[in-house]
Amino acid sequence: MNIVGVIMGSDSDLAVMKNATEILDQFGVTYETRIVSAHRTPEHMFRYARNAAQRGLKVIIAGAGGAAHLPGMVASMTILPVIGVPIRSSNSLDGWDSILSILQMPGGVPVGTVALNGSKNAALLAVRILAASNPKLQTKLENYMENMKKEVLTRDQSIRKSAK
Repeated sequence: MNIVGVIMGSDSDLAVMKNATEILDQFGVTYETRIVSAHRTPEHMFRYARNAAQRGLKVIIAGAGGAAHLPGMVASMTILPVIGVPIRSSNSLDGWDSILSILQMPGGVPVGTVALNGSKNAALLAVRILAASNPKLQTKLENYMENMKKEVLTRDQSIRKSAK
């Protein structure tokens, strides 16, 4: 059963959202990937959001560019945590339109927002949310963080040696 929904407004967003699915794969978290446009298929979006928890999803990662209404609209129709990924799109104002559309949600409709094109961190945040009640994921996160630490220290040693 899929426990994370990775949704986007258009298939042009897939290149950015792929980073999220790679992280979820790395942690062994099951997910579904769907195109759910807030503007072109609003009825489809309503059904998706309203039925997400019943279908077993625990977290939704929603990527959107331009006006970027998808994360907020989905959050308004589900009790699940929604993590918004602002995407720099072809009609974007350098991504600021997407960032502000997702970030500036009204009180009562929270959307966790990551950096522009930051789907990797969106997936890591989803894993952290799931790990709160899953000891196996907690261990995997601890290992992931330890590996990041080791990589930085290894690179530090490499730079120190080459600088001499």
